[in-house]
Amino acid sequence: MPNFCAAPNCTRKSTQSDLAFFRFPRDPERCRIWVENCRRADLEAKTSDQLNKHYRLCAKHFDPAMVCKTSPYRTVLKDTAIPTIFDLTSHLKNPHTRHRKRIKELTEEDIRKIKERRLASSIDQIASKKDAVEDSTTTNEDEPQLSTEEKAFREYLRSLFEAVVMLGKQSIPLMPLKASETELKPNNFQALLDYRMNAGDEALKKRFEATAVNSEYLSVTQQSQLLDVCENTVREEMLMEVRESRFFSLVTGDLVEFANEKHLPLFLRFVNQQNVLREEFLDFVPFDGDEPALVERLEAQLTDRWGLSMEDCRGQAHKATGISTTKMKAVAVLLMEKYPLALHMPCSHMALNVHLTNSLPFPNVQVVMETLRRIGAFFQTQSTQDELKKAISTHYQKNEEKGAALKQACSPGWTEEHNVFDVLLDMLPPLLLCMDNIRDNEEGKFAASVVADGYSIAETLADFEIVVTIVILKNVLTFTRAFGRNLQGETLDVFFAANSLTAVLHSLNEVNDNIDVYHEFWYEEAVSVATVIEIPVKVPRLFLRKQRAADVGEIQAEPYFKEYVTMPVIHGIMQEVEDMFSETNLKALKCLSLVPAVMGQMKFNTTEENYADVYRNDLPNPDTLPAELHCWRIKWKHRGKEVRLPTTIHETLQLPDVKFFPNVNSFLKVLSTLPVLKLEDSKSDTASGRLQAYLDSMPPQQWNKSLAMLNVNTHVKHDLDVMVDKYCRLYPEDDTEVDAESEEVAEEDAGMK
Repeated sequence: MPNFCAAPNCTRKSTQSDLAFFRFPRDPERCRIWVENCRRADLEAKTSDQLNKHYRLCAKHFDPAMVCKTSPYRTVLKDTAIPTIFDLTSHLKNPHTRHRKRIKELTEEDIRKIKERRLASSIDQIASKKDAVEDSTTTNEDEPQLSTEEKAFREYLRSLFEAVVMLGKQSIPLMPLKASETELKPNNFQALLDYRMNAGDEALKKRFEATAVNSEYLSVTQQSQLLDVCENTVREEMLMEVRESRFFSLVTGDLVEFANEKHLPLFLRFVNQQNVLREEFLDFVPFDGDEPALVERLEAQLTDRWGLSMEDCRGQAHKATGISTTKMKAVAVLLMEKYPLALHMPCSHMALNVHLTNSLPFPNVQVVMETLRRIGAFFQTQSTQDELKKAISTHYQKNEEKGAALKQACSPGWTEEHNVFDVLLDMLPPLLLCMDNIRDNEEGKFAASVVADGYSIAETLADFEIVVTIVILKNVLTFTRAFGRNLQGETLDVFFAANSLTAVLHSLNEVNDNIDVYHEFWYEEAVSVATVIEIPVKVPRLFLRKQRAADVGEIQAEPYFKEYVTMPVIHGIMQEVEDMFSETNLKALKCLSLVPAVMGQMKFNTTEENYADVYRNDLPNPDTLPAELHCWRIKWKHRGKEVRLPTTIHETLQLPDVKFFPNVNSFLKVLSTLPVLKLEDSKSDTASGRLQAYLDSMPPQQWNKSLAMLNVNTHVKHDLDVMVDKYCRLYPEDDTEVDAESEEVAEEDAGMK
């Protein structure tokens, strides 16, 4: 909102030039003098607070010696500045002009009173300065070490940090997004500071009251410094807990782009001193460079900057998608070569079937996964969801039961579920029908961008190669679906999943050994789907063009898809499962039999000792482990009838007498950090969910790493005093900014004289 000059016959406003505008002072005496000099009768009835909030004078009404430009962003008035330059006669040339700002005509009595008040004001100012000097000389030398200026500066910093933290918590960018270069929008940070000053923040008022209204209070560099200090303070609070816990796991998320550079979100999972499992967002790591460079960067971040030891890392999970998947797999391998106990496991936030498919490097598979992500984003609005449900009803009108089940299955988030390919295959005909309806857009309720996105998705799905790929993925991943669902289940489910892996691999091997038979059935299913959605059965155009160039004979569709889709998918899934669940990983998961409910299910006939060597060096008294485990089993086997067996690691760690079993206690804490195990509070918001919510809440151009850190970690203690101390240590030159500015002004005045 532009500022208008309150001076009579002045039509300047802040949006028309870089001219500085100044508030009327809050001090009643100074404010009254400004009003008198303006000769605005209508302003005399207003209080100094009202004038300060709503009225401004531009710099043209002050002697140039009274206006000081201390930086490109800051223009201030001297404390004694009074407006003296006014045009009080130009309106007389056009007597018919009506003026909103009417000029008061002064009588001789008014002039005499003004002179008397100015004289009295001068005497009072001299007296007050004398009293201030006397007070300063009688100050007790034993007072706190901070000077008055330093105290004021720290209060001012505290107010700034409080404003920054509020913006971060509320997911408000410091600078608004401009629709065009010419559009002027207020600075959110500056607007908040204005509000705080109007609400009575004395520290800010002292600092900025004499600053031009339309000038920046803080430069971009200063704002960046404030954000860095906030971010580092919040991070340090969490790192203190990680160091106390010692053991942790490393989890990364989908790439995020800041200023055209890709960054990797970095989370740490650990058990805090209250024995509660936490997974917290710590930072963004630049994603540039090759795999060894990224590993080096991750190590430096955790060890050199954060003071952690990679020797204490007990797990790693990478929620990668698209082309970043291959790179993150290589990073995981390199980390495990250096730190064998940093076990590479699937992330508990992602369905195993989705994770396995993302890991396949084949272009057709990656196109399917990218299309799924686009479908998930496309149907986030109510209008597109309604259109899809209408299409499902139309296609399945003869099978209402199937249609109702499909509507329920395609609720928000279905593209990330374990059975995503089953649902996608059933939904393919109504999905294409829905996209056709959106493309027609007969009622005109869809925007052009939505129509274009729908058309693009439909063109991708209406390709026989994509249909075959979806059918193959659906059938192959049927063998891992229950296994993956159990991995994200309760502790007992995870334990049985670890023991069922052999059966999963046996099923996949059986498919591989009889690939001709399986492929024939699957190919027929793909042809049947293609017939329903009316797309031609053919070999991909790109492949045919290469074959013609090589002068090869005609290629049949069925053998082509067997060689280039079915066999690569089955081999890739088998390899991924074997890599993801190595012998060491399975040993770790089988140690979940330490949880009493699992023991009870196994009739207390468990053999944790056989797997304990994985974490032997992490135990306080490894030599006494066999005896301790025996006592642990006996304790639960002969419990009272009213005693319920704890079902999770979290429940077990909360038991008051678990401290009498130090090895079991340590064992459970290490196991709890494994990233494959679901978080106890997974039904509520998680750090990864809060980060995604922040990214979804504003345009990518306004994403800010520091504000994301504050927004995601609102539950972490935000100690403003610590932030102020840290800022003063890092940027000590700011403490003397006021003195330096006053010295510059004094030098300028001396030069003028």
